[in-house]
Amino acid sequence: MGKTAAFLAVLLAGTLACDLRLRSRSGDDDLPPGAKTAEPAAPAAPAPFEGVPANPDGTSLRLTTPPSADAPSRRRDSMSGSAQPASFASIVHVADPSVVTIKTKVDQIEISLFARRRYQAEGLGTGFVVDKNGVILTNNHVVEGAREILVKLSDERELPAQVVGTDPTTDIAVVRIDAKDLQPLQLGDSDSIEVGDWVVAIGNPYGLSHTVSAGIVSAKGRTRKEASLDPGGYYDFLQTDASINPGNSGGPLLNLRGEVVGMNSMIRAGGAQGIGFAIPINVIKRVLPPLLRDGHLTRSALGINIIDVRELSKEERHELGLPDGYKANGAVIAEVLPGGAADRAGLKQGDIIASFDGTRIERQEQLIWLASTAGVGRVVALGVQRGAKAFEVNATLGRLTER
Repeated sequence: MGKTAAFLAVLLAGTLACDLRLRSRSGDDDLPPGAKTAEPAAPAAPAPFEGVPANPDGTSLRLTTPPSADAPSRRRDSMSGSAQPASFASIVHVADPSVVTIKTKVDQIEISLFARRRYQAEGLGTGFVVDKNGVILTNNHVVEGAREILVKLSDERELPAQVVGTDPTTDIAVVRIDAKDLQPLQLGDSDSIEVGDWVVAIGNPYGLSHTVSAGIVSAKGRTRKEASLDPGGYYDFLQTDASINPGNSGGPLLNLRGEVVGMNSMIRAGGAQGIGFAIPINVIKRVLPPLLRDGHLTRSALGINIIDVRELSKEERHELGLPDGYKANGAVIAEVLPGGAADRAGLKQGDIIASFDGTRIERQEQLIWLASTAGVGRVVALGVQRGAKAFEVNATLGRLTER
């Protein structure tokens, strides 16, 4: 994760160590050429996930996703009867055949005072089928560095697996086995799930295969700060009190309709009880197509360093021209990198990015994610606030470099 930490800091990194050094806006309110004075755009509906050419025979991989037309009817089904479901058995019965055990072998070196010894370590994790022709999702840390990967299906078959694509920044990996007519899980919508909703986790904690635990979504939008993680990665976790233990990594987190809303990833550092984290399935949907197509995700960049508006001091808010009590949203540009997309679009230090291509920016991590996954060369509309002025400007995203 070392390289990732370095290049994320250059992208948009929201680094708290960055010195804001905001300048007065009294004589610096001219808008960039081509900017259109407007209120920041309203949130846009997320684009539907589409399959990509990924199967060995060149056919398109089509993941099983619930139809969007019935979205309004999918809320509050858990409250139609008693406050607690009578049983999760029907969910488990359908989902369990799609959950797999992933066994790995990794070469390790043990260094002592007098010698270096090579040995082979074994790892254990979980995965779940997302395509009937053998495509399986899991965590990157489950398969990272593995010289051998075996997938054990629910019918006890063990098959060798090959890594198709990985993204260490989000801890997502895709592997493939040579199997047909597998049962894929449906992918849900993690944005629609609410704190307090029931969820079910299936995995292999401590090697106990196909263990089921249930709980609720305890929180959403947990970042590396709350999860005590390496700052090099991107994290937007669902927090749950459904039991997640070593070996659960890579397993599905399901809603009461049996749809995957997250991938179980980790427990809180320090072994805190009752706190687990899952990668939202909407994050996975965005990363999955390039992993299947290219084996990796090429990240785009705005070329700025940012600070969350909520982290500004009272003095800094005044310097930006924000009145007392004004609840601004977005990310403040602390530094514009010369020659980057933001620089070419005429943005300046102290500008507040309030929306990105129609999506309202609530916090800096959201902008980091959207800008880095939108695509190199894509033209995006940025809703910007400069002092008392709100305007919209287009920016052509560059490529994120590992600096």
